[in-house]
Amino acid sequence: MSFIVPARRRYRVVAETDVPMRTRDGVTLYADIVRPDVDGRFPVLLSRTPYGKDGSTDPNGPNTFFARYGYVSVTQDCRGRFASEGDYDTIFQEAEDGYDAVEWAARLPWSNGRVGTTGQSYLGLTQYLIACNDPMPPSLHAMAPVSASSDYHQSWIFHTGGASLWGWLVPYAIFKGRDTLGRQNRDDLVQKVLGYLDGEHAQIRKTPSGLNFATPLADDWYRHLPIADWGDLLAETAPYFAEHVANADDGEYWYRANVNHHAETVTVPMLHVTSWYDIFAEGGPSAYRSISSASRHPVARNGQRLIIGPWAHLLPYSVPSSRGAGDIDFGPDALIDLNETLLRWFDHWLKDVDNGIMDEPPVTVFTLGENRWQSLADWPPPTMREVRWFLHSQSGANSVNGDGVLSMVPPGSEPPDTFTYDPADPVPTLGGNNLIIDMGVRDQRPVEERRDVLVFTSDPVDQPLEITGPVIVELWASSSAADTDFTAKLVDVHPDGYAMNLLDGMIRARYRESASDPVLLEPGTPYRFRIDLWATSTVFLPGHRIRLEISSSNFPRFDRNLNTGQPFGQGASAVVANQTVYHETERPSAVVLPVIPR
Repeated sequence: MSFIVPARRRYRVVAETDVPMRTRDGVTLYADIVRPDVDGRFPVLLSRTPYGKDGSTDPNGPNTFFARYGYVSVTQDCRGRFASEGDYDTIFQEAEDGYDAVEWAARLPWSNGRVGTTGQSYLGLTQYLIACNDPMPPSLHAMAPVSASSDYHQSWIFHTGGASLWGWLVPYAIFKGRDTLGRQNRDDLVQKVLGYLDGEHAQIRKTPSGLNFATPLADDWYRHLPIADWGDLLAETAPYFAEHVANADDGEYWYRANVNHHAETVTVPMLHVTSWYDIFAEGGPSAYRSISSASRHPVARNGQRLIIGPWAHLLPYSVPSSRGAGDIDFGPDALIDLNETLLRWFDHWLKDVDNGIMDEPPVTVFTLGENRWQSLADWPPPTMREVRWFLHSQSGANSVNGDGVLSMVPPGSEPPDTFTYDPADPVPTLGGNNLIIDMGVRDQRPVEERRDVLVFTSDPVDQPLEITGPVIVELWASSSAADTDFTAKLVDVHPDGYAMNLLDGMIRARYRESASDPVLLEPGTPYRFRIDLWATSTVFLPGHRIRLEISSSNFPRFDRNLNTGQPFGQGASAVVANQTVYHETERPSAVVLPVIPR
């Protein structure tokens, strides 16, 4: 990514700490402010955080960076966090509080009345939640949510396919709960909570990347049943946790925090930034697409922009890097200066600078394999062709040692594949779109040795094959259970055998027809399941092979389906499920790839 950087005036800066703001219901929130040290009024950039304001006035930090170029940088502690008053209710509180914060920021004595929002992860969440207000704050002129979900049922608490994102939920609640308990002077509970992580018998799961900000649970705590127990265990630490578990079905409860559900009333341009291995990679593309197509306001409809990089969740949003996603170094072109990109964005929308940013193509993605950036006219790419690669086997696709084949030839008369899914022995997570547990690219060959993983592999491609866009698996399958999961993983097999994970996803069978109205299975009956793998941009280079893995677990990334049909979180025991995957003329299982003609 390259662009011309215009000459800009630089200012000396000054900081104000713990500046108070009163919400509409009388709660005081506190913010640190870094601003130009001159008389005058400037646009405001607002960030709202649950992690504390430490570092917000760092002379080498982003707030100082923006202030030096003529912005009032405001970092506010969310309600019930650190310096701010009130009780913390994650996610939902941020809509009204965010609205109030925007209008308060517009009235600051150094403000010219024009406000933009910025920030990554939960600081992206606090932005998307502002967009769930109808109407949105009138003083808000532009947003730049980075690395956040736009639908908190689809890629924050739960996953698009219906399972919970179990690998990070409890550790994240514990991580945030330390401040909650500290505010209550409950040192006894701090020690109790930490015991789940590093108690005498815990055996902490370490992450090879070393990039996570919180600690994974020990395996026995990830396996603890029933899951609903965590509502009681974390009652003081994370009082909202039990309510999230009790609302596993999508619907009105979650629509409050679904930007796509509110896209029609979004009024402002947004620069969405995310990455292929981010746990919330669903967020940016979904919000870009929904607002671009549904907003009633032309400035919002035409003002959406999208950047997708090759990283995982934590880097390089804070530190420019070509790494941060497991085994792969994506090369020097992967480095971006995100602050400079954001500065161009806000200069245009908050200062009316004609810097050409809105004349550029609206979508920029990093294409794996060839490790290069490319610009697109829209998302999904208008040139994309959906091409089905069908599953085949004769005697059994169980493990990489089976006879599973992936090809563009439709199946004829073929026997189905079968495997046994035992929740007591789930397929272990090996990299992927995670947070707290290990993230990014990992060699998948260890899990491909398992008999409960069906492996379908293409012949080596003889010329570069680019896929850029959403990837879907159409799976025909049946189960002996009333409810179960089917998982899928798209893999790039290198000539030396290295199996590089590109995408993974799952479907909880009860949600095969609707995320909000679950229907159990009729055991033994074949159904057509749609597994959303989200999206990628990659080139299978000559000599590489396309691989699809099918199983019923990916743990602890997703919670284990106990195969009993009980409501989420309630089961204390599991049953084994016998799974059947069909690939025949009447039931042609396939992965649908978004091929870009060359």
